[in-house]
Amino acid sequence: MTEKLSDTARKTMLTPLQETGWAMVDGRDAIHKEFKFKSFIEAFGFMTRAAIWAEKWNHHPEWSNVYNRVEVVLTTHEVDGLSALDVKLARKMDSLTE
Repeated sequence: MTEKLSDTARKTMLTPLQETGWAMVDGRDAIHKEFKFKSFIEAFGFMTRAAIWAEKWNHHPEWSNVYNRVEVVLTTHEVDGLSALDVKLARKMDSLTE
């Protein structure tokens, strides 16, 4: 079963994500990031690649796409906050843009 991140885990796992542009969402136990691409097709391609991993891990983002931007919010609804799954998916999303 998935568990909410402890205070220690938050410091260890979230700090590296903040260095890549992820930030806490005001008023929620969630993280967000805006990804920018050269074109709509690149943004949509990113979403497609990320969706494959999200489905594989059964952990789906809250996201939206407008032209070359993809805004992502990650939280684990079953624990009402951040879990290791959010960190895992954030890292994967970052790697998909390299």
